[in-house]
Amino acid sequence: MSGRADSDHPRPPRDLRTEEAAEGAGHPEDAEDPRDGDDARDGGDAEHAEQGDGVEGEAGRARWTAAGAGGVLAVAGVAAALLRNTGSAPALVPAAYACGAAVCGLAAVLGARGRTRRALWLLIGGLLVMALGDQFD
Repeated sequence: MSGRADSDHPRPPRDLRTEEAAEGAGHPEDAEDPRDGDDARDGGDAEHAEQGDGVEGEAGRARWTAAGAGGVLAVAGVAAALLRNTGSAPALVPAAYACGAAVCGLAAVLGARGRTRRALWLLIGGLLVMALGDQFD
C-alpha cells in the first residue's frame, strides 16, 4: 500500500429521479442517460475536464503550500539555531532548532515533488523538534 490516492476520477452520481422515471416509462435500456447529453455529441467530456482542472488546481495549491511552509519553517529554524548558538543557551538548544529546520527543509522538497501527505507529517515532526529545543532553553 503506497498511501497515494487513485488518480482516476469517478463519474458523477446518477440522478435517481431520472432513473425512476425511465423505469416507470419502459425498459431501462430505452431510457436516455442524463450523462449522455451534448458532451457525448461534441466528442469530449467538458464536465470531466472541468473537474480535472479543479483537482489539478487543488493538488498544485497543496504542493505550493507544503513547499512554501516547509521553506519558511526551515529558514526560521536556521535563524533560531544561529541566534541561540550566539547566546548562553545549552548546546542542545541550537542543535534541536537545526535538526527541526533540516526536517522542515526535507518536507519542503517532498511537498514540491507532490508528496504532500508526507510533507505535512514531516512539518509537524520538525516543529515538534524545534519546540523541544525551545523547552530545553
